[in-house]
Amino acid sequence: MPETLADIGEFGLIDRIEALLQKEGVRPRELVIGMGDDCAAFRPRPGMDLLATCDAMVEGRHYLSRHISALDLGRRAMTINISDIGAMGGTPVYALVSLGLQSNTPVEDVDALYLGFVEALRPFHAVIMGGNITSSGGADFIDITLIGEIPAGTAVRRSTARPGDVILVTGYPGEAAAGLQILLSDPSAPGLYDHPLVKAYINPSHRAIEGAAIARSGLATAMIDISDGLLGDLGHICDESKVGAWLHQKGLPVSPSLQEAARQLERDPLEFVLGNSDDYELIITCPRENAEQIGSVIRASGSVAVTAIGEITAPSEDAGVISMISTDGPVRRLDRSGWNHFFQ
Repeated sequence: MPETLADIGEFGLIDRIEALLQKEGVRPRELVIGMGDDCAAFRPRPGMDLLATCDAMVEGRHYLSRHISALDLGRRAMTINISDIGAMGGTPVYALVSLGLQSNTPVEDVDALYLGFVEALRPFHAVIMGGNITSSGGADFIDITLIGEIPAGTAVRRSTARPGDVILVTGYPGEAAAGLQILLSDPSAPGLYDHPLVKAYINPSHRAIEGAAIARSGLATAMIDISDGLLGDLGHICDESKVGAWLHQKGLPVSPSLQEAARQLERDPLEFVLGNSDDYELIITCPRENAEQIGSVIRASGSVAVTAIGEITAPSEDAGVISMISTDGPVRRLDRSGWNHFFQ
């Protein structure tokens, strides 16, 4: 029988986590007090603004434990938070992790979970400096608070897009949503977890390195990561900036893998591109004359594709309206809750 949390207790688990982080984690930066006291303490670096975000994942709601390993779950949970920091152009520095676990959870699963956290943070030399552990009477949960930093005054916000700006998107939005549908449609299919779209769902990629490079360039007017789907998150930019937007249907990026998956699932690929999806790609707005330079900045940071998909418009009737020029010509208003064949 594997050792469980009931066998070692709360303080035994805390000691184990501290030892794991000392072995596997990176050396702290300006950390004054780490794990072991009532609070952690750190000194902000001069000339830097601090960014803070938090995100919770609840079993059955945000992940299916039967379809994801503890290592991948830890990586995924931390990646979601890193994406938020990166979407403003920042770099993660410190994390606080709170867990709700059942007493029969194998200790080795908690080890793997923390190794996933550390693996996601390691490229940034970021540190887990504390957190909390409690017994969960029902579904397990992971709640992460991530603190990042950015040179003072350079954060890229949602609220500063301007009419005439080009709308850019990295990668291929919708792949994670299609991956989830593939996973649910035939969970016993051979080679399922090697499918590129299933991998995109289980192990999403953040764009924090690209986001930081964009912020340093000063070329973008607004930026957001795609956690609610392309339409939903572009809608957040429109709402906060009090503008509208139009998209070119023929310009929306659809990967060959997504085309094939949509065919197999008998779905329109644009349902996935525009609808709800956990992709963690970036939506960027910028003056038209900066679009090519931003593309160069992104490509210099990695091998991520970047595509111009539309333009920010002045609000006509009300802010937040998103329309699309379809391949056959007509301009149609889109339902921001997701792609729908029945337009408003």
